[in-house]
Amino acid sequence: MNKFSTQKSLLVAVLLGVSAAAMAQTAGIDRKGDIGYLVDQRDNVVKSGANSCWRTGYWTPAMAVAECDPDLVKKPEPVQAPKAVPPAPKPVPPAPKPAAQKVTLAADALFDFDKAVLRSEGKAKLDELAAKIKDIKLEVIIAVGHADRFGTDKYNQKLSEKRAEAVKAYLVGKGIEPNRVYTEGKGKKQPITKAGQCKGSKSKKVIACLQPDRRVEIEVIGTTLK
Repeated sequence: MNKFSTQKSLLVAVLLGVSAAAMAQTAGIDRKGDIGYLVDQRDNVVKSGANSCWRTGYWTPAMAVAECDPDLVKKPEPVQAPKAVPPAPKPVPPAPKPAAQKVTLAADALFDFDKAVLRSEGKAKLDELAAKIKDIKLEVIIAVGHADRFGTDKYNQKLSEKRAEAVKAYLVGKGIEPNRVYTEGKGKKQPITKAGQCKGSKSKKVIACLQPDRRVEIEVIGTTLK
């Protein structure tokens, strides 16, 4: 090759280099640090005549965009519909607590006049009470004895206490624990009959009228089992 041909080839190469640089300068902007492609003034990626994007010298696969290199772009995971949350189970209501039960028995036929011995009618009532007690979880039985108005306060106090103890002894005989039964005497302080209801001196009629006062009131405290 002669000297003229060599100079001509060099000139063509220089002209081509200048032309390519000018094309890149006018057609696209190298935004280093942003994306790995040339973009124009409107931030559109510059493409060749074959519709290929112009990559910059610092392009890496991590900079790939779907417009230019769809095969290199990681497809987003499909959005899964949230799983239906099963409804929370309904809370089981607590079992109702058994209510305390108080049964008061006014045994107005328990005792004869001036006696602390149970009458047959009184024993029958206590038998009914003992049967009811089997249906509860027993906590305590309180037996309070009373007397009618005849006699001194001291005498009737002792009599009322003996009547309460007689009831306790009978219930213990029916299988009730002795430490579950408490006794007390009120004497003649709390009569059931009204003032003036049984007027007169000590007579059969008046004594019969005062029968409700010769009693033992029994209170049973416990919780129902059924």
